[in-house]
Amino acid sequence: MTAAHVATYQLQHSYGDRTVLGGVDLLAQGGLVALLGANGAGKTTLLRCLATVLTPSAGSITIDGLSPAHESEQIEIRRRLGYLPQSCGFSPRARTFDAVDHVAVLKGHRDDRTRRHLVYDALTKVGLDDRANEPTGNLSAGMNQRLGLAQAIIGEPTLLLLDEPAAGLDPDERQRMRRVLSERRHAATTIVSTHLTDEAADADVIWVLHNSRIVFADSPNRLADLAAGRTWIQSEPPPIDVRASWTLADGTHRCLGVPPPGAALTPPRLEDGYLLLTDSANV
Repeated sequence: MTAAHVATYQLQHSYGDRTVLGGVDLLAQGGLVALLGANGAGKTTLLRCLATVLTPSAGSITIDGLSPAHESEQIEIRRRLGYLPQSCGFSPRARTFDAVDHVAVLKGHRDDRTRRHLVYDALTKVGLDDRANEPTGNLSAGMNQRLGLAQAIIGEPTLLLLDEPAAGLDPDERQRMRRVLSERRHAATTIVSTHLTDEAADADVIWVLHNSRIVFADSPNRLADLAAGRTWIQSEPPPIDVRASWTLADGTHRCLGVPPPGAALTPPRLEDGYLLLTDSANV
């Protein structure tokens, strides 16, 4: 099974007078892509367009050469993708098993025995196989998030679109999610939205969405390198014109900006590169 080829050209979407996507060009096939941006940057809108849930105002999307603008091709795209929205909206009385089984039926898995195996396999991967017969209303917020992930990965889709999938997950659950995504790294194109740089650090490629456009598309290391020579530690409180600063446990201050002469430089982090990038993109 080949990972989906995803491309957008001048993708645009607006809500009234507010432009959320202002001409987004993207290209991806295989691997884990982190869609990084501030809250309200338009990450959910972009994923909804890719998932064929939302029709963009302008521009085009193709997935494996198929366009969601054509109904027959949209149906085929939906068979190939798994989508985890921010809120899954499970009926509290539905069984955990049935919530995943329903999606398997929609994806065209008609044989009962085969489909049952696929559902239990997905539930096992997210650690919910022992909760298969429980109503979703009995599950915690983190378990419901994992249930949404089980729905997304059912049938081994070649395109995975996950909107803030780590929200509400504890450290063990996040580790399980990382393992599930890493297993699909070469078989699927996985696009994960997040506003946290530490989550984006696991990706092969980071797309930074800022001011309605993609302003960066490269590796996590390249994003961190944007702050090379711009981070330092000093004993005195920093001036107010630094991009960011905080006090460390020993009372010194880690600073991001233009270092003074003779500053004690320190290696940049992913967050440093992101902050400088989005600061310069505001100009």
